[in-house]
Amino acid sequence: MKILVDADACPVKDIIVKVAKEYNLPVIMFIDTTHILDDGYSEIIVVDKGFNSVDIALINKAARGDIIVTQDFGVATMALARGSYALNQNGLIFSNKNMDRLLFEKHISQKIRRSGGRTSNPKKRTKENDEKFEASLRKIIETHLK
Repeated sequence: MKILVDADACPVKDIIVKVAKEYNLPVIMFIDTTHILDDGYSEIIVVDKGFNSVDIALINKAARGDIIVTQDFGVATMALARGSYALNQNGLIFSNKNMDRLLFEKHISQKIRRSGGRTSNPKKRTKENDEKFEASLRKIIETHLK
């Protein structure tokens, strides 16, 4: 088991590294050339800046049982298809049970915006978001290690 992170806009990189160290798990952070990252623990993979380049590189490295941290529903869907775990930065664990609903809600929001309507902006990040993320990450790790 390793943790793969869509790290370009990931606000929980420090939490991931902290938890990974506790469980002695490798972490691979994927970024494009417009970002700089060095946390002293993770392997950093830098890819060309291009449409979905980070997503494609990440999924190509994913294997059954890995943990994928991403905000992207498409990446989460591909991770689940590979037998990986997937969760977002707020601790939502993606599953085959909730993915259809999430994709449908995204589709409806896109239709509203395309027709000139407005949808709500994401809420500001809170300490509770970080706590929920850490709890979900630990839950996945501990479930897998049993």
